[in-house]
Amino acid sequence: MSYGFTPQQQELIEQVREFADTVVRPASYEYDTKRELPYGIIKQMGDLGLFGLPFPVEYGGGGGDYVSFCLAVEQISRMDQSLGVTLEAGIGLGAMPIMRFGTEEQRREWIPRFASGEALAAFGLTEAAAGSDAGGTCTTAELIDGEWVINGSKQFITNSGTDITRLITITAVTGRTTRADGTVKKELSAILVPVPAEGLTVGPAYDKVGWHTSDTHPLTLTNVRVPEANLLGERGRGYANFLESLDEGRIAFAALCTGAAQGCLEEAIRYAQEREVFGRALADNQHTAFMIARMQARVHSARLTWLNAARQMAAGEPFKMQASIAKLTGSEAAMANARDASQIFGGYGYLNENLVARHYRDSKVLEIGEGTTEVQLMVIARGLGLAGAGL
Repeated sequence: MSYGFTPQQQELIEQVREFADTVVRPASYEYDTKRELPYGIIKQMGDLGLFGLPFPVEYGGGGGDYVSFCLAVEQISRMDQSLGVTLEAGIGLGAMPIMRFGTEEQRREWIPRFASGEALAAFGLTEAAAGSDAGGTCTTAELIDGEWVINGSKQFITNSGTDITRLITITAVTGRTTRADGTVKKELSAILVPVPAEGLTVGPAYDKVGWHTSDTHPLTLTNVRVPEANLLGERGRGYANFLESLDEGRIAFAALCTGAAQGCLEEAIRYAQEREVFGRALADNQHTAFMIARMQARVHSARLTWLNAARQMAAGEPFKMQASIAKLTGSEAAMANARDASQIFGGYGYLNENLVARHYRDSKVLEIGEGTTEVQLMVIARGLGLAGAGL
């Protein structure tokens, strides 16, 4: 199918697809079992320029566009969602806020390191009392003698405890104001915390259902001190800026979902054509053929929605609702395709060594991470002006 890709984008798709098939797939089960991030593969991804795709050349990037970045995420995620989210979160959530809101000095210091793949950045937003309701942030940062003194905790932070994690951007309460009605409004700001940092404790990795290769930890910050200049963007704009970053990140996350759905589709087609049941190929059964046809329809819809959102973003048009539609459509497509592919494989689809089984356990988090399904529905309903969209 034609999606209007440029020759350069089509070449990128083919290059990353081959890498995913020949390098990522053969190693995926081994690293999933070990629950280890494959640093050798991460380095190869850096050497291919995948981490630098959306950044300008003057910052060590490839000078590409956001669509190209999403295409790379999609192709990697066909074979391994954990590696796909390592790329997506490291750039879309970890590094991109610095590119968008950082000072020139901050960009010069950090972006080249992230664009090369030699270092990873994390996005520290979620807390025990601040998940979908990020306004519930309790972590504090007090400006004392030219330094931010940070205290609090974060949880479910991707890329926060790897051997090459060098920066975590966190949201913190930096002040409070009293509204006219007497209620208190928190002033939320974003602050760059280099890693390692005295007082920053990275907790043990979570024992997750899926995404075993992806690095995810809780964090504790106890009197962590960083220079005042580590403020990212304007003071008090941290929440608004992070919401904007999440809108962008949801497009790349939707591409990840599409890649997972595509991987399940390809595996289902191959197996259904090879597997014989009652003397004929499984694919010759109308029920199986129709099931796979629906899988293709889901992939096509998911890809169109994230492409539309990405192109609207690139054109400078509003894309908040489109990003949520893409994330909603993609996550549901991935979950449904993983379920159907596992069913087509039968007993083999329940073995962890099988790619579709790993997609089945991995895909559930796609309906939770970077904004739950319910949050996406809320954003879409608000975009339609529906009164019932509020909490």
